[in-house]
Amino acid sequence: MTFQIIPGESRGHADHGWLKSYHTFSFARYHNPQMMQFESLRVINEDRVAAGQGFPTHGHSDAEIFSYVIDGVLEHKDTLGNGSRVSAGGVQYMSAGSGVSHSEFNGSKDEPVYFLQIWLLPDKTGVTPRYETLQLSDEDKRGKLKLFLSGDGRDGSIRLQQDADIYAGLVDGDEAIEFKPKGERRGWIQVVKGTVYVNGESLRAGDAVAFAHDNVTIDQGVGAEIILFDLAPYH
Repeated sequence: MTFQIIPGESRGHADHGWLKSYHTFSFARYHNPQMMQFESLRVINEDRVAAGQGFPTHGHSDAEIFSYVIDGVLEHKDTLGNGSRVSAGGVQYMSAGSGVSHSEFNGSKDEPVYFLQIWLLPDKTGVTPRYETLQLSDEDKRGKLKLFLSGDGRDGSIRLQQDADIYAGLVDGDEAIEFKPKGERRGWIQVVKGTVYVNGESLRAGDAVAFAHDNVTIDQGVGAEIILFDLAPYH
C-alpha cells in the first residue's frame, strides 16, 4: 500500500436518534474485518449529538482519545476532576491509561454538536491518566499543517502516549500543502470539511487517504479542512 482512498460512503453508520455517527473503523455493532485499525489509529467516529444530549459517564483504559470539534460546544467531565467546554476549532484529549471514567455532552440546549472522536492505541499501558484541551485558530491552520498532538509535545502540541504526529490544516483556492512520511512511517488524511484534491484525486468530507513512502500534495481545496496523521509502525 502506497496510496489508498477510503470513501466516506464505505463507513459504518449508526442512528440512535440523539446520536448520529459514522464509523471509519470497526466500532460497536459495525464490524468490518478489513477496517480494524491503521497502525495505532483505531477509531475515527464522526458524531452529531442532539441539543442537551450526550454520552453518560463510562470508563476507558489504555486508549489515547481526542475529540476534534467541528461545530457547536462539547462538554466534558471526568473522575480526575476535570471539566471543560470546547467549541469549534478545539481539541479535548484524554490519555485513559490505568483507567478513567468520563461523560461527554452537548454543551448547548438549542444546537447540535458535531465532532470527530478519534482513538489511538498507546505505546505503553497502565500510565497515569491525563486530560488536556487546546484551541486552534483558523490562522494556525490556514494553508499549512498545524501540529496539535505529538509523541514529544513539541511546538505547543499536546503530548500523546504514542509515536504519532497529528496535524490540522485548512486548504482553499491556490493553497497547497506538501507532506512525506519519513522512513517506514505511514500517513492517513481524514477530510473533515469541504472538498480537496490529494495527489490529483478528488476527495470530500468523510473520505480518507492512507499512504506511505511517497510525497502527498494537498491542494485545490474548497472550504477544506483536514487532519493528517503521521504514524510510526505499530507492533
